[in-house]
Amino acid sequence: MFGNLLYWALIFLVIAIVAAIFGFGGVAGTAMEGARILFWVAIVLLIISLVFGVLRRG
Repeated sequence: MFGNLLYWALIFLVIAIVAAIFGFGGVAGTAMEGARILFWVAIVLLIISLVFGVLRRG
């Protein structure tokens, strides 16, 4: 699950970089925001699953 979110975050990051190179600022900004949101959602879900994993064992 986290791999899929991080995969899509990297895809959006690549799209943002390519769009910025070609001068499409609006597309680059939107793709960058999408990458940022997906990255932080993946990090939050990872932390939540780690906490619940530790609580389940203990």
